[in-house]
Amino acid sequence: MPPTNPARRQALADAAIELLASSGVHGLTHRTVEKAADLPPGTASNYFRNREALLVAAAERIAELHHADTDRAITRPATLVDLLTESLLTAATTLRGRYLAIFELQLEAARRPALASALARLQDTALLVTAGHHDQLGLTIAREKVPAMIALYGGALFTLVSAPPGSVGRDAVRSVVEVIVYGCAPPEPGKGQSAAKTSDTRQ
Repeated sequence: MPPTNPARRQALADAAIELLASSGVHGLTHRTVEKAADLPPGTASNYFRNREALLVAAAERIAELHHADTDRAITRPATLVDLLTESLLTAATTLRGRYLAIFELQLEAARRPALASALARLQDTALLVTAGHHDQLGLTIAREKVPAMIALYGGALFTLVSAPPGSVGRDAVRSVVEVIVYGCAPPEPGKGQSAAKTSDTRQ
């Protein structure tokens, strides 16, 4: 019977994320994850039968953390531009390692069908979660536009997270967000708030 200690499994996944961010996919093994999590040899293989399963667990944990952050963010009053600015700024600074890790996984997925399939399932979940957030925020964006908004967010995320540490500031992030929300043309005076309520939030 497989192990059923959720805290230990989570510790292994969190350690895997840290290693992906610091050392890349090639630095991730069962043993390095066990050392990073301060767990005995053999623990990781008890939870994850092979390296690919460990990679999938890291991806699933990143998605879990990301959606939890979004759930918290939408409970606080703010415009859509403010929400997205805070989301991207935090990702590129405080949580930079987490998103470097998911980019490593996305690149590795091009060579690992099982990982690619897991990431595709997570993308489907992201669409559903985003749609649910729209409902909570009272946004009116059409469902078929959600994938495009997620793609724009993802592109901005990659650009900002992969920038040199310390080079990303709030004003620059907000400028990117305003293009995502309003397009290249600024909103008409007095219409910025209403325009913001027709677009997407975080993934």
